[in-house]
Amino acid sequence: MTRGRPIELGEYPRKGFWSLIVTQFQGAFNDNLFQYLIIYYLMFEYGRRADGGVIRFGLWTWMPDVYVQAMATFLFSLPFILFAGIFGALSDRFSKGWVAFMTKVIEVGIMVAGGLAFWWGAPGLLLVILFFMATQSAMFGPSKYGILPEMLPEARLSWGNGIIQMGTIVAIIAGTGLAGPVFEYLKVYWNGQFYLAAFLLVGLSLLGMISGYFITRPPAANPRQPLSPNPIAQWKSLMPYLKVIWHDRVLFQVVVGYTYFWFAGALARQAILQYSTSTLGYGETRTSALLAAVALGIGLGAVFAGYMSRGKIEQGLIPIGTLGMSVIALIVATPRAVHEAWTLPFIATLLTPLRLTLPEWLTPGGDLYFAFLLVGIFLLGGFAGIFDVPLAASLQHRAPARMKGGVIAATNMLTFVGMAGSSLLYAFLGGIGVPPAGVFIALSIASLVMGAYIAMNLPLLLLRAVLWMMDGTLFRLIVRGRERLRENEPALLVANHDTLIDTLAIQAALDRDVYFVLDASGLEYRWVRRLGHFLRLIPVDTTSHQGLEAGVSAIRKALSDGHLVCVPREPILRREGLRVPWHDDYGLLTRGSQTLIHPVAMTRLWERVYIFRNNRIQWRWWGRPRYPVQVYLGEGMAADVPAWAIRKAQEHLYMEAYQERPYQYETLHEGFVSAARRNLHRIAMADSLTGALTYFKTLVGAVALARKLKPILGREENVGLLLPSTVGGALTNIAVQMMGKVPINLNYTASSEIIAGCARRADIRHVLTSRRFLERLPQLQVPEIPVYLEEIREQVTAFDRITSMLMALLLPKRLLLRVLGCGRKTEHSLATIIFSSGSEGEPKGVMLTHRNIMTIKEEAEDYFPHDRNSCVVGFLPLFHSFGYTVCVWTPLLAGVRVAYHPNPLEPRQIGQICQEHHGTIMVATATFLQGFIRRCDHAQLESLEYVVCGAEKLPERIRLAFREKFGTEPVEGYGTTECAPAVSTSLPDAESPGFYVTYLRHNTIGRPLGGQAVKVLDPDTGEPLPPGEAGMLYVKGPNIMVGYLNDPERTARVLKDGWYETGDIAAIDEDGFIRITDRLARFSKIAGEMVPHTRVEETLHGLIGATEQVLVVTGVPDVARGERLVVLHTLDDEQLDALIARIDTSDLPNLWRPRASSFYRIDAIPILGSGKLDIRAAKKMAQALDIGE
Repeated sequence: MTRGRPIELGEYPRKGFWSLIVTQFQGAFNDNLFQYLIIYYLMFEYGRRADGGVIRFGLWTWMPDVYVQAMATFLFSLPFILFAGIFGALSDRFSKGWVAFMTKVIEVGIMVAGGLAFWWGAPGLLLVILFFMATQSAMFGPSKYGILPEMLPEARLSWGNGIIQMGTIVAIIAGTGLAGPVFEYLKVYWNGQFYLAAFLLVGLSLLGMISGYFITRPPAANPRQPLSPNPIAQWKSLMPYLKVIWHDRVLFQVVVGYTYFWFAGALARQAILQYSTSTLGYGETRTSALLAAVALGIGLGAVFAGYMSRGKIEQGLIPIGTLGMSVIALIVATPRAVHEAWTLPFIATLLTPLRLTLPEWLTPGGDLYFAFLLVGIFLLGGFAGIFDVPLAASLQHRAPARMKGGVIAATNMLTFVGMAGSSLLYAFLGGIGVPPAGVFIALSIASLVMGAYIAMNLPLLLLRAVLWMMDGTLFRLIVRGRERLRENEPALLVANHDTLIDTLAIQAALDRDVYFVLDASGLEYRWVRRLGHFLRLIPVDTTSHQGLEAGVSAIRKALSDGHLVCVPREPILRREGLRVPWHDDYGLLTRGSQTLIHPVAMTRLWERVYIFRNNRIQWRWWGRPRYPVQVYLGEGMAADVPAWAIRKAQEHLYMEAYQERPYQYETLHEGFVSAARRNLHRIAMADSLTGALTYFKTLVGAVALARKLKPILGREENVGLLLPSTVGGALTNIAVQMMGKVPINLNYTASSEIIAGCARRADIRHVLTSRRFLERLPQLQVPEIPVYLEEIREQVTAFDRITSMLMALLLPKRLLLRVLGCGRKTEHSLATIIFSSGSEGEPKGVMLTHRNIMTIKEEAEDYFPHDRNSCVVGFLPLFHSFGYTVCVWTPLLAGVRVAYHPNPLEPRQIGQICQEHHGTIMVATATFLQGFIRRCDHAQLESLEYVVCGAEKLPERIRLAFREKFGTEPVEGYGTTECAPAVSTSLPDAESPGFYVTYLRHNTIGRPLGGQAVKVLDPDTGEPLPPGEAGMLYVKGPNIMVGYLNDPERTARVLKDGWYETGDIAAIDEDGFIRITDRLARFSKIAGEMVPHTRVEETLHGLIGATEQVLVVTGVPDVARGERLVVLHTLDDEQLDALIARIDTSDLPNLWRPRASSFYRIDAIPILGSGKLDIRAAKKMAQALDIGE
């Protein structure tokens, strides 16, 4: 590329760009080297005069180390105040590359003049030359920064700014640090011939001129730009921008803080130089080292602040920076004698045991105080850099887009006014005899006052500072989608937060203030009002329509002012409050403007970090430091997007967050070892046969069992288990998992043929079982090679127990597992294969990974009501997905004890176990709940706090009967084995000051758990269905299975783009609650209409007031209408006659009413071992009994 040729925007002229970088580096290096050579020279010359260079004026007395620095700082700042506007216009009128080159030509002349001034020994002339050098720098500034957008494509603009800023900082440090050694070298070895430094300076200037010659020269931005040499006119042109700063409260505080940064930096630099030379008697080399240290600290502090801002403008660093500056300045001001008496001996004591010694260059002559001061000065600069970065970023971000350049120019002008002001203040303090230590004390107080001033005017900064310190220590904030918010534009956020505590995470995730909507009743609580001093709150009175209208107006006002406003996704904000109008139409708040609506999904903290009981907060330990808190922002949506669609997008966003969420443990066995070692003395599990085992005994027992099984199982990958829900069954699963193998619990309620088929398909060679257990199942034939646990237990000696105990306690976790035979496993490794119940056909082998199961554990801790005293009552069989995941791994990894019983058909014994161990959580089926209602006393189940019912629909009659007898109302959940197994569940409503979250809606299965998204599609067309319409239910999330064992075709049929087709017909309402209509297999197509069996069953039970299942509806083929309903029942004749007589009075459509001839009595309703209705067996029985019509 030839010189002077205009380039097309978007090109990257490498030679021209890197020439600019070299030129800028040379200029910054020369500026600082030359400036400090002048300062050292003037102090040296004035100081060796007969009167010591002292200037007296009345009561004022100035030493050379005071007035020289003050004059130098003032003269260096003055051109930037007087000529910044002129030089900015100059860079627009001519090519910025040409202006940059001409400044380098001028610099050569200035350096030559400086050399002559040194040679002549003319101090006054050197001050004039210093002014011209600063003028040359002021001329170069607009060109070097303004040329970047004209030289680089937009994609490289940030990169280019970073390169030039990094080079500038390095040049400042190098120039400042080298000035002292150069001056001292010339003074000592060249007899004070300081003009020799001009050869270096002129040579570098010539190099800068040569590199400046090759800087790209784009065309002039505005060739007709007028040039006015009048500084007053320049100031007048800045008045509109100064008015913008004045009227924007936040921007004004930012500019005040930014100006103070430059003021404090200039003041500290002057104090450091005087303190080093006059108070401590250090030479120029050490003084330059201290000055370079503060510059290095600022640079590294800025880098640290940029990194720790985590992709946003972290204003919380501002008070941290001012506090650090205040403390460090006070430490530096402390007399050397105090440090040598107390601080340095303490540091030496710390270094001695570590055998650490500082290098000689850092402690010349053993001067440890110099090293201490060097670190202190470095930290002072570091905190200043931390203070500066968010201010500079806030200035660029907050300034109005149309006036951004002018606002930044006005601010830069004010910063140099601040620097000039620091020189005047320094001269004033020096004149009245204030020593450098006093200046540091003044700086300490001023920094503290500045921090307090900004915090008082922007109290959210204090909160941000606290949140920033928590992020990365107690919590780990993970934010996605922040760039989707338009800069300085309003936005409405629809979030899934439960309480005011959660809003802190949302506020910490964003660099703009967020206005949070809450019910006005929340302000009745003192802690809410106190937190409200730091947050932006919009209280809404939801007890009246007038209050709601005022709330809508307040939200609209905040949006019209350009703010972010966050509303909860819930329809009400308090239990007795009215429904908020925007819940059905968020466009009510944004319509008529260009405001976008963004869904926001955040990690649920209720149950993990805190809970509210009676509107009082109770904090909890969340199990690990740096607990991940995710805040994900979705794409902006227009006002006409339906409210339910926005909430559905928020649900999908939360699912995406869960897919990326770092779990507490990667694998089940690693998680168990960690949980056991953390809870050694707490009860882990219990049953009526073994009693209670602590985590310590459970871990030792699992290690001992694994050691004995290792030579038997060899290299087998899959291991079969035929064991009931007992301590022994759970312990064996743990041991097999710790060996790195895949435990497969086989369904012992199935036929021997089915069990053998499952073992063969899973390539199982050994089956772990119990002779005592098999005695209860004499018809069961164990497939493959049985391994009896009683025989293994007899082989465990006292030596084995001691060895296992020592291994469990002392070996590192990874080494322990490797010794037991476990190779490297990841969260995506296969954890188990669970064969489905076979209620609709041949059992399917569902392959679940560690992450699949760990997802359910994470979701359970996020949502299930629990604490350290909770106890899960586990009686579901281990071959059932709920029994395996919810009753074994979830409680064990969460530190919650579990009480087992092997037979779910023994409700009285289960009640005794629940009463003995104070069970609080139970997962059951409606069929099992009927047994508890009939056979258990109130006292046996009164400790239950949360009962969730799944696998089949929970009839209202059973729900109410259970609540009436035991005081706890069961809720309905939903899951499938393919989902590991939980998908959704109803929960207690979450009520807290100002917020109310509805999690419970009867006759539904609740909302999907946080890590899952659901949708309903038309079974025939595959098109999405609107809220309320029933169709095929699909689920997506990190809990979805890998696939079916050795059955890729069936896997492909049910897994489509990560969505799992459940086979259930469901409808989802506008609030996200799911209502299961029935399994697709439990429909009959009669005369073209889909008739749900479950709905007919519920009506028939209701007609006779039955509280337990006494009949089942199924379908048989019919020549005329396709299918016909058949009812299998266990009623006596009188009950049957009464039922048939009442059918015609029911609200069932005629097509749904079974005929009287279609009722058949059976001995018992067919039930699977998991407690689910055996649909397949019922259909076979109906086909065998039905004789047709």
